Amino acid sequence: MRTIGGALARGALAMAGRRSPWGGGEDKGSGSGDESGEDGGQQPPSDPGRGPRNPWLPPGDNTRRSANIEDIFKAREQRKTGGGGPGRPGGGMPRMPSRPDGKSWLPLMIGAAALLWLGVSSVHMVGPKEEGTVTTFGKYARTIGPGISLTLPWPIQAVQVNDVTSIQRYAIPEGEGEKLMLTSDQNLVDLSYLVRWNIKNLRDYRFRLADPEETVREVAEAAMRSTLAEITLDDALSGAGRARAEQGVRERMQRILDAYQSGVAVQGVEIKKADPPTKVIGAFQQVTAAQQDAERDRSNARAWAQQLLARAQGDAAAFDKVYAEYRLAPEVTRRRMYYETMERVLSNNEKVIVESNGVTPYLPLSEVRRRPVAPAPADATAAAQAPSAGVTP
Repeated sequence: MRTIGGALARGALAMAGRRSPWGGGEDKGSGSGDESGEDGGQQPPSDPGRGPRNPWLPPGDNTRRSANIEDIFKAREQRKTGGGGPGRPGGGMPRMPSRPDGKSWLPLMIGAAALLWLGVSSVHMVGPKEEGTVTTFGKYARTIGPGISLTLPWPIQAVQVNDVTSIQRYAIPEGEGEKLMLTSDQNLVDLSYLVRWNIKNLRDYRFRLADPEETVREVAEAAMRSTLAEITLDDALSGAGRARAEQGVRERMQRILDAYQSGVAVQGVEIKKADPPTKVIGAFQQVTAAQQDAERDRSNARAWAQQLLARAQGDAAAFDKVYAEYRLAPEVTRRRMYYETMERVLSNNEKVIVESNGVTPYLPLSEVRRRPVAPAPADATAAAQAPSAGVTP
């Protein structure tokens, strides 16, 4: 079977005008020493130096010989490591294509990369709200404003741009956390507030502090605790006291940051919430209700005192008028005042005194007046109402 298959393969190659990749020659399996073509003639034996090479031989070996096991492994290792082959003597790297004039493209590529690097690292665009700091080998050189600026390329000079106009906001504490602070009357208050600030000196902001943003946050907390330690709990919870605390915190923060030369301007501090601690909020509400009741009672007392004072002032004014009239006519005024006083005193008196001769000085008219009237007898009443029978007028 193998002999027939080999003969068919050789016949197909002969019909196609090609010779076997393994070289022509006698078929050792058939036992004949020559090949016959289509015309039945004899073909010359194949030349060992011509024809396709053995693919199992190492690259560079063009001899027509059978490959052994060592050649196979050697060829495989050379292909893995990029070894030599046809057109690649010694297994070197492939060459870059050349320009039409035969020169290399490498110098042009290096020049284009250098120009791109110069353009990117030397031309800087700064926005209208921004400023940039230029450093030469890491040391501050100058500050550039909005617009297009030119510097030396990196790594000689570098530019860092910051927003110096926009207002930045920090909420303390972050999230829903609890921030307890102590007031001057030894009370705790749960406080949350907002700090607004911006950059006023970019050089100081970048080179004076290691972490400017964290410094602003810590200074705000320290200033708030110091300010609350000087006011009472009622001032911290009320509107007027809260406004004074906000102003005090802002001024204290600005003094500290200016002493640090931080380049930061504090725009304002706003207290968002000031409540008692969560654990004592019930008791605090009771105290607040009691204080409100006490304030209501004090308001009522002040109103009653004002009414009495107004009444006393009115009586004093009336007395002054009477006294002025008395000074003009003392006797007449004295008698009129006597009559008015006796009338006021005796208006509800039940005693009647009559100053006349022949009259009993004391008449119990009040007892007579209070004594109930006895009802008349029924027969007398009927006799009085009906005409007498049998009496002729």
